[in-house]
Parts: sequence; structure tokens; C-alpha cells
Amino acid sequence: MNWGETISKTSAFLASRGVPDAQTAAELMAARLLRTGRGFLAGSLAKEVDARCLEAMRRGIARLVKGEPLQYVLGEWDFRTLTLKCDRRALIPRPETEELVTRVLAALKPGAVVVDVGTGTGAIILSLAGEFRGEAVFLGTDVSEDAVALAKENAARCGLSDRVKFAVMDGLDDFDEPECVDVIVSNPPYIESAVCETLDPRVRDFEPRMALDGGATGLDFYDRYLSDALNVLKPGGSVFFEIGESQGAALAGMFADYGFTDIRIEKDFAGHDRYAMAALP
Repeated sequence: MNWGETISKTSAFLASRGVPDAQTAAELMAARLLRTGRGFLAGSLAKEVDARCLEAMRRGIARLVKGEPLQYVLGEWDFRTLTLKCDRRALIPRPETEELVTRVLAALKPGAVVVDVGTGTGAIILSLAGEFRGEAVFLGTDVSEDAVALAKENAARCGLSDRVKFAVMDGLDDFDEPECVDVIVSNPPYIESAVCETLDPRVRDFEPRMALDGGATGLDFYDRYLSDALNVLKPGGSVFFEIGESQGAALAGMFADYGFTDIRIEKDFAGHDRYAMAALP
């Protein structure tokens, strides 16, 4: 059986089992095994599938049918200019977060100290370090040792180990010096606890709960991070958050309550509130 037939049969089978975007999943699994881009598959469709690749496709199909996200099955996922290792140790990087990086990059200045709180795969801080054309200090923190280990693997994979450091840290608690950070960025857990139970099983049952659950109102981590930010941010320092689509007004109020200025709530490409930014006077 050649690759064209394998992809066609895989897509049909996945669709029959309710796997979303079955054709895309089949093509991406094939491209991964062929070590090529999805856009270059046409040149391989007539090639015969060897036994090793066929067995690997079968294993991937079985995992998808059980509800595992495609990103974890592939073991990697693209985020901006990077291809990151992706597994159950951390949240899957999403397109909305790519735009959070864009906003931070627009504000970064040479010499800045940047901290990504709840770094997960390292997607945000590694993208910032890889794309910023200037000297800066980049640190990713996470309470999960497994997530930090994954982020370090991604730093090595992307050739950024010398430019980005990672630390196991609960929020911003372990900073010894006040006023030492210029930029805090975070995509924290922001889904209400009750809503977490209603999420798509591919999210609820496979992605880390601690990276999703933001407490009863979904706002627990913002409140904590802003309180800590008052101690570690330099005067004029900035905070950049990804937020839930119904949380814009609440975040604007929290920023104001903590004394932040230049408060902005901006929308994602779907027109939903998604980014909250502010600065210390």
C-alpha cells in the first residue's frame, strides 16, 4: 500500500470514529513519519509504506481514537517560528498565544529582564528570545517540574539554551530582589473550575488540569500575579496576560485596583477579549 492510499484510508477511518479534522490528522502523521512538511506530501504519495511506518500509523490512529490530542500523538507542534516538543507534561500551545508574543515583542527594549510565568512548553519565552533582535534576559518559570524539564528540552531543540533560563517556581514568590523585572508575561490557568469539567474530553482528560483551572471565577492566578508584580517589577515595568473572553472588564478593574496604568484589553482574531496589558507608573 502506498502513502496516498494509507492517508486516504486513515482519514476515512478517523472520520468514522468522530476524530475531528481527520484528513489533517492523517496527513500530519504521514508527514511526520516521512520527515517532511505537509505541503510536500504530494511527492511521496506513490511511495510504498514500509512496515515500520505502517505500524507507527496504526499506533497513532489508536491514540487518536481514544481521544488523545493530535499534538501529543505527533509529539511536536509549530508555534510561530519554532517547532516545539509537545506532550502531556504541559498545555498545548495555541494560536491565540502567538499574538500575545507579538504584543510583548512590540514593547521589548534592549536590556530588559523578561519573565514568563507558567511557561509550560516554553513557547512564549522561547519565541521572545528567538525573535527579539537585541540583548535581554529571558526566564521561564513553572510550578511543575515536568513542565520545566520539557521547556528545557525545547530550548535545547531550538538552540536557545544559552539565551533562556528556566526555574521551578510557584508564581513570583522566589525572587529575592525587589524591582528587578521589566516585563512579566503569562498565559495562566483562566478557566473556571466548574467549566473545566465540561471541556472537550481531548482537553479535559489529557492536558494538565493545573494549566487550565483558574479557580471558581477563573481569576485566581491574575490576582496573585498582580500582587507579586508590585514587588518585582521595576517602575515603568509591564504586565502582559492572556485572558478568557469574558474576563476583560474584570482584568481592567484588577489592574486599576493594584495601581497599574496604561491599561489595555485587546481582542483576538475572532473578536474576543484575549489580551490584558498594563504598566506600573
